[in-house]
Amino acid sequence: METIEMLKNAKAVAGTIATLSTEQKNTALAEMADALLAHTADILNANEEDMTAAKGDISDVMLDRLMLNDARIQSMVDGIRDVIKLEDPVGRVLEETMPKEGLKVRKISVPIGVIAIIYESRPNVTADAAALTLKSGNVCVLRCGREAYKTSRAIIDAMKEGLAKAGVDEAAINLVDDTSRESANTLMTSPEYVDLLIPRGGAGLINACVKNATVPCIATGTGICHVYVDASADLEMAVKIVNNAKTSRPSVCNAEEVLLVNKDIAEQFLPMIRKALVDDRIAEGLIPVELRLDETAQKIIDGVPAGEQDFDTEFLDYILAVKCVDSADEAIAHIRAHSTGHSDAIVTSDDAIADRFTLLVDSAAVYVNASTRFTDGGEFGLGCEIGISTQKMHARGPMGLREINTYKYVITGNGHIR
Repeated sequence: METIEMLKNAKAVAGTIATLSTEQKNTALAEMADALLAHTADILNANEEDMTAAKGDISDVMLDRLMLNDARIQSMVDGIRDVIKLEDPVGRVLEETMPKEGLKVRKISVPIGVIAIIYESRPNVTADAAALTLKSGNVCVLRCGREAYKTSRAIIDAMKEGLAKAGVDEAAINLVDDTSRESANTLMTSPEYVDLLIPRGGAGLINACVKNATVPCIATGTGICHVYVDASADLEMAVKIVNNAKTSRPSVCNAEEVLLVNKDIAEQFLPMIRKALVDDRIAEGLIPVELRLDETAQKIIDGVPAGEQDFDTEFLDYILAVKCVDSADEAIAHIRAHSTGHSDAIVTSDDAIADRFTLLVDSAAVYVNASTRFTDGGEFGLGCEIGISTQKMHARGPMGLREINTYKYVITGNGHIR
């Protein structure tokens, strides 16, 4: 189907989807989850085709983002079932006032309408976005990267089967067939059909959408995430946090890209980090982390000299930029200058410094003594997420059901005139 025809169909059905009852939506979600499980073999076969075609074109860590297995499909299913358990955001009364006697003003949560999502090589986004938009009374139009198309198509086909079984219009969830730049431009420039655009991917995709879109757009995902290890930190704890933030899944936006170390503990701490991220990983047959070091760090441990852009790069790989700083205030200043506003962390035992860090670091998620890898809709109790907003208006941080509703004022009177 042509992209513009899909958008027209999505807009046409949006009113119907907005009026579905909670029971109807939950029944449809349950059928969608069951259909994903029933079609696991089909989805894995499609994913194998995508993986084969993508090898050599994208990096190994990006291949990991693309790859599905039984456990990852089960995780997608669990995410949908978690969404079923969440409160329906549609129709919530957010505020109620009576500015004139007998004139009741209610602020009520309502669906946004047609939500377009452009994303790259993470097929799980297909299931997450479909589940969240349906539960929130919205219609989704999804446009994945070409490397994930066959997998995403298999996922969408299975979920559409679930919708049909539940008696819900299959046009509630849509996948654009055209993976060229033209289809992305259509989604960006069709305000008569698209009520909100959410790009999920690298800086290039997000910047292109924010710059070129004539529809409302939420900037999401680019994550130059920092961990600052303070002079008062428990160093064993710090190693554990840095190791997790960098290596547990380096291809995702909440992975650490920059390590800031207080100079007072650098000579003790940096060798511990090199051992954990490089030496121990080599010994275990794992990919070591390439440490890109500033001048001070180079005098303490071996690594690659940091280049001019290394503290402004989302590597999404086993690479970590390392800088030594004189104080927590210098770390805060560096983060404010270089962070993308996603997730930043401090490891410290000084409550006053922790409070100052959380007050002055202006990011969507700010951590004290915890890994940045927790910035995730599921981890925050949202079921799953439709994206992680790094802007400040409308939504910020992991976006769940409530973040993809807007509101209207409903005013009830008894012959009131002004």
